[in-house]
Amino acid sequence: MTNAHKDALFVLVKSLSKSEKRQFKLYVGRLGVNTDAKFLALFNLLDKIKNYDEKVILGSGIVKKAQLSNLKAHLYKQILVSLRLNPVNQNIRVQIREQLDFATILYQKGLYKQSLKILDKAKSVAIENEEKNVAYEIVELEKLIETQYITRSIPDRADELAIQAKELSAQNVITSKLSNLSLQLYGMMLKIGYVQNDKDYQKVTKYFEKHLPKYKIEELGFREKLWLYKAHLWYSFLIQDFLSCYRYSSKWVDLFYEHKDMIQLNPVFFLKGNHYLLESLFYVRYASQFKETLNKLEMVVESKDFPKNDNIASLSFLYINANRLNQHFLEGTFAKGLYLVRIVEYGINKHKDRIDAHHIMVLYYKIACLYFGNGDNKNCIVYLKKIINNKNLKMREDLMCFARVLSLVAHYEAGMDYHLEVQLKSTYKFLLKMNDLHAVQREMIKFLRNLGNIYPHELQDEFKKLHTELKKYEDHPYEKRAFLYLDIISWLESHLENKPVAQIIREKSLALTR
Repeated sequence: MTNAHKDALFVLVKSLSKSEKRQFKLYVGRLGVNTDAKFLALFNLLDKIKNYDEKVILGSGIVKKAQLSNLKAHLYKQILVSLRLNPVNQNIRVQIREQLDFATILYQKGLYKQSLKILDKAKSVAIENEEKNVAYEIVELEKLIETQYITRSIPDRADELAIQAKELSAQNVITSKLSNLSLQLYGMMLKIGYVQNDKDYQKVTKYFEKHLPKYKIEELGFREKLWLYKAHLWYSFLIQDFLSCYRYSSKWVDLFYEHKDMIQLNPVFFLKGNHYLLESLFYVRYASQFKETLNKLEMVVESKDFPKNDNIASLSFLYINANRLNQHFLEGTFAKGLYLVRIVEYGINKHKDRIDAHHIMVLYYKIACLYFGNGDNKNCIVYLKKIINNKNLKMREDLMCFARVLSLVAHYEAGMDYHLEVQLKSTYKFLLKMNDLHAVQREMIKFLRNLGNIYPHELQDEFKKLHTELKKYEDHPYEKRAFLYLDIISWLESHLENKPVAQIIREKSLALTR
């Protein structure tokens, strides 16, 4: 039996809004012969059932088993055609493609003049909206038609099209190289996280410099600049240069505010740029700018002019709530942030088909940190277990490692240290396996392992020793990444000063406010 989350047709049907379902039925019913069509009956059945079950479908008598695959494929196609006709999905990119299709049909009918007229208009719109790939396709079709439709201006026209094709091709090549570089660096980030030593740093830097194409910034358009800033941003994240992250994510977001029409056409890139800007501001502890940027993002997303669709709704949920959590970490207001747990849990359930496991685990880790900062170690452990027990997660090894380290600390804080020795061994083995055992983690594990041999009156001195040792790594180029996942220094200071960890972080935040 096909799993509901794996059956593409069932997931597509369940993703449709009421208005989209209504439009589909109107689209199908435009011809009377479709009223009793099998694919419509299958649509109605899939719309009613809660879980995909082929036995239920075959038992309905709508279709025989041998025909089911073809009927599902036909229904899938018809739904996509209906969605394409929906005004909500009629953005500039779709409209340009539609005009190119119309021009191709006219060309095939031998109506060259009409085809060229449509292509010329579509090309202007494509170039104006930075859709240079489809603009290049249009120029290539124009060249093909011009060889068959001879006009008096053909010599000038040939030169014009040749120059245009050359310019668009060169711009597309730069964009392709920059997007490839950005994607590869993003892949490295997901796989290994931040660089861990000089060898990693040299490897990433060499790769970046080798694959960064030569360019003149004044010759780059919106699209080329966007990919250039993205590539620099991922390189900066990998080497933990967070000031550079702030610089390039700011350039990314400013690019959209300079070309506001591009927000409408590329809302996903706009959301991502703001998310990385907020993440950079979080890492450089720029609290006032963080709050201002988050508020501005929320206002734009909620405005009536901002595009609305399922994908954008999922990304808006993910980025806005992840950064709302970060704001509470930044300000040390953990208790005030607890209301977000219910919102995030509801959102994960609502958007689970469109958010990957990696991002869901990041949200769980943030919730765990929220509970830890609030002194609720048992709930912290509950959310960490969701990460630790996830055997299918193949990315963000660094996240899995720190989830285990935080779990050890939370178990100690909760007084659940009766199995601590077993957990210590398990965590130590896991970190060695992941090649992720660094000085901060090693000192933490050594401290926790020795707890059984320390008398209560000696505990304060041991906390002080660990604090002194870890402070050495706070600004270390590679070891400092441990403090991005867990503010161990503040946790130790809470024990030394006999204050809640939230208060320590809040006092630091007030001292750093700018």
